[in-house]
Amino acid sequence: MGVTVPQQLRYSKDHEWVLLSGSQARVGITDYAQDALGDIVFIQLPDVGAEIELHQGLGEIESTKSVNDVYAPVAGRVIAVNEALIATPELLNTDPYGLGWICDIEIDAVNESDLMSPQEYSALIGAH
Repeated sequence: MGVTVPQQLRYSKDHEWVLLSGSQARVGITDYAQDALGDIVFIQLPDVGAEIELHQGLGEIESTKSVNDVYAPVAGRVIAVNEALIATPELLNTDPYGLGWICDIEIDAVNESDLMSPQEYSALIGAH
């Protein structure tokens, strides 16, 4: 399988990635998720200022195949969203770990056991 699993990130069982930086987390969907979804045509972003519970829906991604929820891998308050995705949702396909980030969350608390290491996530999706 040719999907990328960057080593500096943490992952959720729902195929979101998290880049932890102090009390903030940048969130997006994994390469595996975008590949499974196919061509992404629309994303509903969360509202800046929204309080997010762990595993709560952050928004929806619509692809040519289906509509799927994005789930919060951490709890906290949304402090920024990637407005570029409104006009260019295909960034989720072309650069899921870079320009295709979804939102930044000010973390209430992070429980490392809720997040998977790159090795654990690779095992979950059957990547080597």
